[in-house]
Amino acid sequence: MFIGHFAVGMAAKKVAPEVSLGTLFIGAQLVDLLWPFFLMAGWETVRMAPGITVVTPFDFESYPFTHSLLTTLGWGALAFLAGKYALKTGTRAAIVLGLAVVSHWVLDLIVHRPDLPLYPGESPLLGLGLWNSLPGTLVVEGLIFVAGVALYLRATTARDKIGIYGFWGLAGLLVLIYLGNVFSPPPANLDQNAIAWMGHLQWIFILLAYWVDRHRTAAASG
Repeated sequence: MFIGHFAVGMAAKKVAPEVSLGTLFIGAQLVDLLWPFFLMAGWETVRMAPGITVVTPFDFESYPFTHSLLTTLGWGALAFLAGKYALKTGTRAAIVLGLAVVSHWVLDLIVHRPDLPLYPGESPLLGLGLWNSLPGTLVVEGLIFVAGVALYLRATTARDKIGIYGFWGLAGLLVLIYLGNVFSPPPANLDQNAIAWMGHLQWIFILLAYWVDRHRTAAASG
């Protein structure tokens, strides 16, 4: 799941209009933003295994601290506290931010093969395996993304041309990166550190989201 996670951040703007899209992106992608740091520290592991699923060549061997259900709930609780007390959002917005974090595990459950732990340690591994079907993956994640874009556009209006073209540029970039990842041949000989550095590139989307959102304003209700 890639554009689906960012779609959750877009959709969350509808119920938390006071929170920047960049912050909502951080919530929806928090565990994937933390994951590269854990890889570089050697606390979690991944390897290239082309063909392990139709969609992604990554074998997520161990990621209990970022991607187990228990720790995801913990990261969600921390996001709630950060929203309420550090960012000074209202309670509802803080809850939305925490739920955005937890949504990551739920969406991953749909697409991953059984590699998602419930808790660190000797845990059962879950995953419904949608990544074994390319058409199914494209349809499900595409629909989620379209819904997220639609909800964001209903929740905000552009203040200027950056608010219009910047947003569509961001959405288009996400789609292009997604399609490139899905249809391009897997890169050869990527070690764990290289995969981690690729993961850090997600911050580009977050910075762009902060920039775009500054050029849009919450739509009038009713």
